[in-house]
Amino acid sequence: MSERKRRSDGERSRAAILDRASQLATVEGIEGLSIGRLAEAVGMSKSGLYAHFGSKEELQLATIETAYDIFRSAVLAPAAAASTGRERLERLTEGYLAYIERDTFAGGCFFASVLSEVDTQPGPVRDRLVAFLGEWLGLLESAIREAQAEGSLDAAEDPAQLTFEIEAAIFLANAQFVVLHDAEPIDRARRAIAKRLA
Repeated sequence: MSERKRRSDGERSRAAILDRASQLATVEGIEGLSIGRLAEAVGMSKSGLYAHFGSKEELQLATIETAYDIFRSAVLAPAAAASTGRERLERLTEGYLAYIERDTFAGGCFFASVLSEVDTQPGPVRDRLVAFLGEWLGLLESAIREAQAEGSLDAAEDPAQLTFEIEAAIFLANAQFVVLHDAEPIDRARRAIAKRLA
């Protein structure tokens, strides 16, 4: 077997493992994401998994990056193509709500799920998750400021406060959708955000 084929098979195997890991993390927690538990879930030996990840922390960080790639593709990339700040803001919020509504992850938004779990546990895993939150909120606030500069949002609005309110609507919609498995919370968030942006 050629080196390229082995590398390709290994990359596919790692991707499949991380896809399963990101799903498990939203249901069982990122702290519960151990080499042993994941090996059981994907039907591999612990030593087989150790070949891909040298430690639990490395596995957790790789799982976060996998979830981020999914979020970027579903939410951030479509919004980046917007031609105005207002359109970018609307694409970001709608993209996030649709990402939740599609059941992208079994336990709702990956980041909302795991951030609440590690919020008091310092270290690289928490740092990466907090960086994601900062990036997300920064994108919302930047789009709001751009929309204000364009004249499509009231210049008197406090961008940080409006960002907080939009995020609160999305966060609550996610929490209720996970519990109820009903689209009503998503629809309520859409209406609440549209009303704030009117």
